[in-house]
Amino acid sequence: MRAMVNNALWRPAPPVLPDSVLDCLTEPGSLSLRLQASGRRFAVRVLQQGVNQTLQDETDALDAAPHSPAYARHVLLTLDDTPVVYARSVARPGCPHWLPVLERGSRSLGLTLFGELPELRRDPLRYGLLDASHPLAAAAAQTQTAACYPARRCRFLLHGSPLLLTELFLPALKDLL
Repeated sequence: MRAMVNNALWRPAPPVLPDSVLDCLTEPGSLSLRLQASGRRFAVRVLQQGVNQTLQDETDALDAAPHSPAYARHVLLTLDDTPVVYARSVARPGCPHWLPVLERGSRSLGLTLFGELPELRRDPLRYGLLDASHPLAAAAAQTQTAACYPARRCRFLLHGSPLLLTELFLPALKDLL
C-alpha cells in the first residue's frame, strides 16, 4: 500500500485562521465531540451515501486509480440546525472493514473513530484551503458560499484497509463558537 502523498494542496501545518476555527481545525480528537461540547444542539445530516468515485487528490491515500469506484458518505455537521462542517468519508467499495462503520445513518463517525475501534491506526492530520476548483468545495458551496474553505484530511487504517475523511469548515462555524 502506498503512503499518502504530500502534494501542494494538503500540508502538515494549518492555514492562518481565527482562533475559534483554528482550534476546531486542529482538534486532535473527535470533531463531533468538540462540537457537542459547544453547548449547542449537534446533529449529523446525511446528504449522500453509496457508490461514488475517488477524487484526484484521494487516489494515493486509498491506493486507487483516479475516478475509480469508491464508497462515500457525505454529511453536514450542524449546530442548532446550522451547517458548520461538510464532510466526506471514502473507502474502497465492498470493503468488509469500513462498510459496516460507514453505514450508520445519522450517527457521528467521529464517535466510532475515536473510541470504538482500538485496532484503528490514524495518520497525521493534513490541512488545506479549498477553493471552488475543488469538487468538495463546490459541494460545500451548495450549503454556504465562501472564497475558500479551511479543511482537514486524515487517513485511517483498519486491518490495513484505508478510509479517508475530509472535513471542510463552513463560514457559520466561526459565528456559532
